[in-house]
Amino acid sequence: MCHFWQVCTGRPQHTNNGMKWLEPRVDAIFERENKSGNTGPHRELLLAIFFKSRNQPHSFLPYAATSVLLTTILFPLISHPSHSILYCTGYAIPAVNCVSSSGINACLEAARKNDAPVIIQFSSGGSQFYGGKGLDNNNYQAAIAGAISGAFHVRTMAEQYGVPVILHTDHCAKKLLPWIDGLLAASERYYEKHGEPLFSSHMIDLSEEPIEENIDICKDYLARMSKVGILLEMELGITGGEEDGVDNTDVPLEDLYSKPEEIYQVYKELSPISDMFTVAAAFGNVHGVYSPGNVKLEPKILSRAQEYISEKLGDDAPADKKPVSFVFHGGSGSDLTDIRESLGYGVIKMNIDTDTQWSYWEGIKNFESKYHDYLQTQIGNPEGPDKPNKKYYDPRECMRSAETVTVDRLEQSFGDLRCQKILGLGEMGEATNVLESSVFGPRKGGLPV
Repeated sequence: MCHFWQVCTGRPQHTNNGMKWLEPRVDAIFERENKSGNTGPHRELLLAIFFKSRNQPHSFLPYAATSVLLTTILFPLISHPSHSILYCTGYAIPAVNCVSSSGINACLEAARKNDAPVIIQFSSGGSQFYGGKGLDNNNYQAAIAGAISGAFHVRTMAEQYGVPVILHTDHCAKKLLPWIDGLLAASERYYEKHGEPLFSSHMIDLSEEPIEENIDICKDYLARMSKVGILLEMELGITGGEEDGVDNTDVPLEDLYSKPEEIYQVYKELSPISDMFTVAAAFGNVHGVYSPGNVKLEPKILSRAQEYISEKLGDDAPADKKPVSFVFHGGSGSDLTDIRESLGYGVIKMNIDTDTQWSYWEGIKNFESKYHDYLQTQIGNPEGPDKPNKKYYDPRECMRSAETVTVDRLEQSFGDLRCQKILGLGEMGEATNVLESSVFGPRKGGLPV
């Protein structure tokens, strides 16, 4: 397995031939690795890792760690069958909702361990929590500030973990549009200064509105987003269950399944503006985890939509007859058979929230169970009435336990989506020069100073 570090031996001059400078080095690595029988990273993704845009050679990245990837680079790689890493290898990228820097770090660690890209996303409620529940959220100002703070944390730490990240925001209903407006304004300011947006993509969820209004508003946002290289994710049909304060547990059953005609209507209206959009079409998706048999997914809805749209497009349809890039909502608790089937129908992203909420809590729960008698008072435990318990109730201990269990749970998600050993970074080594924890051993992040 080759390493990104082998590609870059120095920073090239900022010329229009920047990609030509890199391509021979990438090709040399692939030729060597193929001869040795190893499977290296996908060539186009490797190139994308080092260049944020073919039209902006000044934005060359001298390191393997790219922080936040522009969707203007990644989206063509995942959406067009002629050179798509996702269509060619049949994998999708996990998208994980985060509400804290600890949760973000767990995602980055999991991505590095699985040698894969990851999507980190914030909901409006998660963004507000990230900013602090003590802040006033009139006009969604706390949610805007929280998401921006999380974005900068991701950008800073992704470079340290060495993994590319797509930075995304989750469901934005009509009443929440001022939140997205604030984040778009932040990306536009960031773009003016750095030549790229702060966020990679945003979701506009107007599935509860009439379809014509849903599409019209999405068209306006797609036009605005495309100017700074941001991808739009839109939703058709309703995702059932409850998440982030939105309760769709009692919606009519037919609203949980999108129709091919509706998906084509979206494709036809948005495509003339930009191809930088994905569709979260409903095929029985439900937020949350329920007893077996209570959720009936119908992934073939996506296949029928691809066939219908390809027929409408005629000779303009792509060779693989998958013109639409789909998003799988409500991935937590889904059957592996349904997940794998959906990958064959054009799903390139799957959302995970409920399962990682549980894994984070499970890590805390396990820690409390293991050290229960050390967590009842500041002083006094089974080792003696005068023994201090500080090393047990130090919040870093239970939080690290939560992170560890979450990393393990995300490994399952990366595996389910066939999103492993994608980047060619090799095994993740043990951390060094870290503060020792008397409970769990080496702890990342604390230097002995």
